[in-house]
Amino acid sequence: MLRSFLIGLVAGQRGMTPLAVIATATRGQEIPAALPLQSLMLNPVIAAGTAAFAAAEMAGDKMKTAPDRTVPIGLAVRCITAAYAGAALAPRDRRALGAAVAVGTAIASSYLGLAARKWGMRRYGQTATGFVEDAIVFGSGLAIANPALFGRRR
Repeated sequence: MLRSFLIGLVAGQRGMTPLAVIATATRGQEIPAALPLQSLMLNPVIAAGTAAFAAAEMAGDKMKTAPDRTVPIGLAVRCITAAYAGAALAPRDRRALGAAVAVGTAIASSYLGLAARKWGMRRYGQTATGFVEDAIVFGSGLAIANPALFGRRR
């Protein structure tokens, strides 16, 4: 359940990143394509699409007009992607629990992450804090879903 919890932290900051890292893990055979629609992530076009959505979200986050991550639609997206990724990273017989853990973590970390980001923005600005947050979130997401990329097996 640790990986489900950790991917929930990622989802709370960037809603599309969990799908991108799950697609990477699925294509790299780090996790089995066992969930509904997960076999689609084996397709390179679909996998690239998840990465494009994650990149677009990261780019949009730097805009002054970007909504807070805690607006209802933002939380809904985070809950959906957290549930899917949390289930994908959970043991086969505990997928529902993995999804629930990831969703709960995503909601809580959305609010905590927003507060931390606002604090950082007052000192360092929106763009700089966004790039730092992106690096931490994307790197963490990759490490959580794909430990072999970093020389570790789960």
